[in-house]
Amino acid sequence: MKRIAWGITGSGDLIKETYEIMVDISKRTDIEFMVFLSKEGETVMKWYRMWDSIQHDFPNFKTDAGPNSPFIAGPLQVGHYDALIIAPATANSVAKIVHGIADTLVTNVVAQTAKGQTPIYILPVDQFRGEVTTYAPNGKEMKLKMREVDVRNSEKLAEMENITVLKSPNDIYKLVGLE
Repeated sequence: MKRIAWGITGSGDLIKETYEIMVDISKRTDIEFMVFLSKEGETVMKWYRMWDSIQHDFPNFKTDAGPNSPFIAGPLQVGHYDALIIAPATANSVAKIVHGIADTLVTNVVAQTAKGQTPIYILPVDQFRGEVTTYAPNGKEMKLKMREVDVRNSEKLAEMENITVLKSPNDIYKLVGLE
């Protein structure tokens, strides 16, 4: 892979783990990253005090100004990027993607990219039944129980064409050949 478009939604769960992996991949490979954030992705990066870091670590950085602004979908459709990774993905974004709603930058990019040949990889945070442990912005451990509707939407996402569901942030290493 030479170019990856990485979309970040408003999930605090798995954001630090995903970010650390993407920084590691960036340092260990010559992959060019274009990073784009939903409006809530921007909020979460600020809450978790990662806002300055992401702008420093990923200079090709864009924020949501509307469902098709900045214009990312076209280059993804025509193969300018080797892959689209949405990680982590909120239950809200997953539900929208599953039901064909493309009213945010991230959901529109996925909808339009799916019409082309560029592979899409999505890491839903609500994909396993039961309780998960996550961390608040202050580092405090939190236990969350997954809602059945969110888990089912993640399962439906895995059945969609041109979309591969990632089980953990570590799966991204496999995508780029760093196992």
